[in-house]
Amino acid sequence: MREHATQTRQKLLARLPVGALVILYAGEAPHKSLDQYYRYTPQRNFYYVTGLDAPHQILVMAKGEEKTHTWLFIEENTDYIIKWEGARMTKSEAAERSGIPETDIHYLDAFEKRFNLLMNYARSPLGNPPSTLYLDLYHVRPDVTPVALNYAEAIRKNYPELSIENVNAHLAYLRMFKTPLEIEYMRDAIDMTRQGLETIMRQCALRTHEYQLEADFLHTITEAGSDGNAFDTIAASGGNATVLHYVNNRDTLSKDDLILLDLGALKGPYAADISRTYPIGGTFTDRQKTLYEIVLSVNKATIAMIKPGVTWEAINAYARNLLIEKSKAIGLIKEDSEISQYYYHSIGHFLGLDVHDVGLYDLPLQAGMVLTIEPGLYVAAENIGIRIEDDVLVTEAGAENLSRDIIKEVDEIESFMKHAR
Repeated sequence: MREHATQTRQKLLARLPVGALVILYAGEAPHKSLDQYYRYTPQRNFYYVTGLDAPHQILVMAKGEEKTHTWLFIEENTDYIIKWEGARMTKSEAAERSGIPETDIHYLDAFEKRFNLLMNYARSPLGNPPSTLYLDLYHVRPDVTPVALNYAEAIRKNYPELSIENVNAHLAYLRMFKTPLEIEYMRDAIDMTRQGLETIMRQCALRTHEYQLEADFLHTITEAGSDGNAFDTIAASGGNATVLHYVNNRDTLSKDDLILLDLGALKGPYAADISRTYPIGGTFTDRQKTLYEIVLSVNKATIAMIKPGVTWEAINAYARNLLIEKSKAIGLIKEDSEISQYYYHSIGHFLGLDVHDVGLYDLPLQAGMVLTIEPGLYVAAENIGIRIEDDVLVTEAGAENLSRDIIKEVDEIESFMKHAR
């Protein structure tokens, strides 16, 4: 990630005006219980511009008239940390992974002094101190203060002349366009997801509960080298599959039901996001097959229309209209508006460092974007929920289905499950 991170920092600074000061925080693991903490998850924007996945780090970038400066501040190792938690990343390791020269990497206790020097009119290495502070001001909820504002409270108090801007829009734009390295990471995540789904198909008829299939998936992707689940696995059998974000995964499996699986592996922090729907007993009933073929046809047709210049609005309308047309043909609905009873989400989202990745949805598709295509039908009265989701790369010529090797045709699924017994 060294070269990728270096180029990303250059791209970000190029988008910002002279006088810009960017501060990004790696964050830390939240408290869990008593003396335990949750496992640390890299703050995605921080990782994107540094390639580093350690907590308690701070990146500072400043843009002057003639030159820019980048500094990284990291934790210093102590005997206590080494013995109880394990050694922290060294300056040389951080330099090797981030591409930031070791001479520009300091320990956290040097941050305040370095920052005050940067803001000093007589001695600032930029010539003139920065005028605008760019922070990651992502709001988890409207009533929750962004983490970066809490970290930067002293800066805002001591330097009120600094105006504050949100760097999110710039990073969201850059993150939409995947580099070849990022795409390779995502290919690996998707392939590990394929392996996990194939294990599920082999085990499905032998399992009695949804959580066993969830465990089968995690076991397989962990053995394959994944960094874990990209998100909480959905293993929804029967009527549970009509609940979009069902994650309880505790119910008993019935051989007559379908199971909807929405899951993904991680490669580093890069996510796969795949949905497949299988007959638990290995064979679709006629009704299940009819509904499944509708969703599959919409999945394939929508992927086929992906190309540069197409808008999200057009993709959503196309998929919805196809579902309406085909649902009418089998008598599931009579009026167009009734489709909302059986299909109640959009056709997809951006994918990358986050499962629902950042991006600008009013921007027409361009080469380098990766998105999901995931039509579905959810018939609660029949305990049937079906979703088929693939991860698609927009190319100059059209699109590449990155998850094309994860089988989804009815005959392929039934044959695989039959011969896996």
